[in-house]
Amino acid sequence: MGQVGMSSRKIMIRLAALLGLAFLVACGVSTVTIEGSFPTPNISKLPLNVAVFYDQSLRDFAYMEYSETGAEEFNIQSGQSHISLFNAVLPAMFDDVVVIDSLDDAVTAEVDAVFTPLIEEFQLALPTKTKLDVYEVWIKYNMRLATAEGDYIADWVLTSYGKTPTETFRSTEAAINDAAVVALRDLASSFSLSFAQVPEVRDWLAQL
Repeated sequence: MGQVGMSSRKIMIRLAALLGLAFLVACGVSTVTIEGSFPTPNISKLPLNVAVFYDQSLRDFAYMEYSETGAEEFNIQSGQSHISLFNAVLPAMFDDVVVIDSLDDAVTAEVDAVFTPLIEEFQLALPTKTKLDVYEVWIKYNMRLATAEGDYIADWVLTSYGKTPTETFRSTEAAINDAAVVALRDLASSFSLSFAQVPEVRDWLAQL
């Protein structure tokens, strides 16, 4: 066969082994796509026209939970659930809400302000690690509000928390989803009730 043929064969065998290993590793990861319903808050609307910009990092947000051995265990994809949440909450808070594809579109949208939510941190606590009979999710958000021209109005942090007792679900994936949905609903409540109380936002509203 010759040395070249033998070398090629060895390379193919190694590639096949690596692909097989990658397949086994991938099979060990459970993907959890967060899904849930988000009620509209019953609050008085502010007389504002607001544009909301969902950055790609929010749209694609995913969190990887690793096992105690360092292996990838749960791939939690929650980007779309955050968008669904804000799409439910914002129209209840403001007279008019429009979603823009780029911050450059804000001027032509003729709005009073542009709101950009971002996720700074996502944490998951599993009973197998905490030894507690509960699944817990913490999410830390950075909320940004600017004028249509891009001038700063406010930049503040909000955290949300959700938990689900282990006896209320059938699987770990369902438990993670339920805890995350509770955390998102916690955000909906705190964001809608505290928005006008953020000092920079309050000062800005007083000038309108």
